[in-house]
Amino acid sequence: MTQFLLFTMRRRALKLISPSNMHYPRLQYLDIPYHQKPLSSIAQSLLFTLKKHTPGLVTPSNIHNQKPFSIMAQSLIFPVKKRAPELVTPSKPTPHEVKLLSDIDDQDLLRLHVPLIQFYNYDPNMKGKDPVDVIRKALAETLVFYYPFAGRLREGPSRKLMVDCNEEGVLFIEADADVSLKDFSDNLLPPFSFLDEVLYDVPGSSNMLNAPLLLIQVTRLKCGGFIFAIRLNHTMSDAFGIVQFMNALAEICRGMNEPSISPVWCRELLSARNPPRVTCYHPELEQAHDNKGTVISLDNMVPRSFFFGPNEVATIRSLLPTKLRPEYSKYEIITAFIWRCRTIALQLDSNERVRLNIVVNGRGKSVNLELPNGYYGNVVANPAIITTAGKIVDNTLGYMYVLNLVKNAKNKVTKEYMHSLADLIVIKGRPLFTPTEFMLLVSDIRHLGFKDIDFGWGKAVYGGPAIDSPLHGTACLYIPFTNAKGEEGFTVPLCLPAQAMERFEKELDSVLKGNSKQSADSDL
Repeated sequence: MTQFLLFTMRRRALKLISPSNMHYPRLQYLDIPYHQKPLSSIAQSLLFTLKKHTPGLVTPSNIHNQKPFSIMAQSLIFPVKKRAPELVTPSKPTPHEVKLLSDIDDQDLLRLHVPLIQFYNYDPNMKGKDPVDVIRKALAETLVFYYPFAGRLREGPSRKLMVDCNEEGVLFIEADADVSLKDFSDNLLPPFSFLDEVLYDVPGSSNMLNAPLLLIQVTRLKCGGFIFAIRLNHTMSDAFGIVQFMNALAEICRGMNEPSISPVWCRELLSARNPPRVTCYHPELEQAHDNKGTVISLDNMVPRSFFFGPNEVATIRSLLPTKLRPEYSKYEIITAFIWRCRTIALQLDSNERVRLNIVVNGRGKSVNLELPNGYYGNVVANPAIITTAGKIVDNTLGYMYVLNLVKNAKNKVTKEYMHSLADLIVIKGRPLFTPTEFMLLVSDIRHLGFKDIDFGWGKAVYGGPAIDSPLHGTACLYIPFTNAKGEEGFTVPLCLPAQAMERFEKELDSVLKGNSKQSADSDL
């Protein structure tokens, strides 16, 4: 595991920003050697040695020698000067009150901080405007509408979370980097080995309770572009909700007086019923008695990102009988395929229990929760599929067996399922989440619009997750991406033990290049 030294910072370094003191003299830069900076609470698991042009990594000179569907992020070191962290408070007085989170917000799985990152080019139309000043001022104004983000989480009886709306503010860091956007190459994909340079983990800020709910760092680049990085306490919002907040911030940066979508709290809509009643089966909340060491070891882990464009999707879809192909979505087809290849690569005993959790957005029409427009809380379920490795890899069952498991799990998330989930969370006393049984959790963020967020400098070159997964080695994200050929698709970052990663790539290669030893029909 990467070693690091904690940098201790005095609380007096934090200065409040409000309209009355917005123009205080600039604070001095923090001169913190890179090796003394702590990794964020989530990024601690990223196992990277930072080197330029490490052998095997994709660089402009060797990118065409890589497998067409496998992408490795370029590692890069660059100096970053940071000013002391500041607390940005709402620009106007806001209500001082306590707001309960919903019981869907309250899932133990969501008690973590999630980093996101946006890269922006220089725009000559914005000459003379400083992205740091523009975003910092707009942030104070945006917090008037999203004032709970300026508060702090408290925990009540039975681990119930609530927000103390007290205007303490969100953390903001101003920084400058001696690097240009072009130095990052064309493959801007997580995980970013330099994350702790552009999103500094202020000591104590990653606590779940009594800590800032947002941490934002804006880093100017020497080319005139900038990096906007934000870390969210996930209990406050899901990906949809944070995109809504970031779009509101961007609109005010561009001169609007208020967000086009007014934020709505209404977390009681997804709280447990009175009395709670469980009407659906929720294996995702079942506690394992003994994982027997079956959680994937974090030793010798290898990260890769795999690209799935039109050709790859069509090839995998061709594994299905012709008449069944229209019945399954792209998401279902790829998710089933990845889970099966990953299970094969892990070479598990046939009776080993394996689990797939798929993150389902409850805002969809099929769920029909009828939430008001502007609701920015968590509206997610992660239904679990539990079976055995033998059934996943068995050629007599094979891909169609896995595909139907995925489709059925996704389709079972309904309005009643979401309310039943909230009820069970309360009945079980907010059970702890523990990765077990060689689990894989899949989250699809392709259509959320991170790249479309425009602070005035145009759309992002890359926008979205800053790490490959908040659950290292046991989860993956579907991230929109355009490859060097201009093909639009998405990447799937994965981490596996080195030998398992070799087998995983070989399994994908055998299908995507049409070299499978068995025909599609015999595998169905």
